[in-house]
Amino acid sequence: MASGAPGIMLRHLSKTLAVSPAVASGMTSQHHQLQQRAPVSGTSKGKAKLKAGLPLKRSVIAKKGGAPATAGSGGAGRGRREAIERITQIAESCLKSSTPLRHLSPKECLREAKREELGLISKERQRELDIAKAKAKSKGTIGGDGGRVLMGPPSLDYISLGLVDEKTIPTYELTVEDGRRLAKEYSRVLMQRHRARQTAESTLLSLKKEAVAALPEKLQAAAMVPDMTPFP
Repeated sequence: MASGAPGIMLRHLSKTLAVSPAVASGMTSQHHQLQQRAPVSGTSKGKAKLKAGLPLKRSVIAKKGGAPATAGSGGAGRGRREAIERITQIAESCLKSSTPLRHLSPKECLREAKREELGLISKERQRELDIAKAKAKSKGTIGGDGGRVLMGPPSLDYISLGLVDEKTIPTYELTVEDGRRLAKEYSRVLMQRHRARQTAESTLLSLKKEAVAALPEKLQAAAMVPDMTPFP
């Protein structure tokens, strides 16, 4: 009896520890799910596990219809190159452009006027004249027979500044005889100015001599020495 009791207890224990087929299948399926989820790459689409050291492959979607990729890329490159060239040309023209208004000292203005009398015109002066002519043409100030050209720098003449009304400027039709008569009158005025200047200089010298003669002998020698002190 003693030997039969342990046998009976072992049979009862084996029955209680036995697992039903449904529970076993559930456990195996759960184990199977756990085994599947762990080694996957982590995406919801179930992609294969990535291998280390291999480059990634990008998916390329083919375009339906239209021109091939080479033609499109060539057109885009050509358009971009033309845009860059146009911007470069604009930048160079801005950097190499000349100043619209020149600042000349009185000495430089006199030298330029003398060069113009000799028939020599600088490029800057020629450009200013061309700009003035183009501006006069756009405003309609030039007539059929050549018209008149605005004097002075562009946009700084009396008409552009509004100091003189263009409509009030009289027009003259000169002939050869009128030109000769004006030349004679101008030469006569110049001679009058020259004679008046000579008279004033001679009068100043005579007054200076009289003033020096009126001084004492000690001061006459000092008065004859010219004063080279700068003024003021």
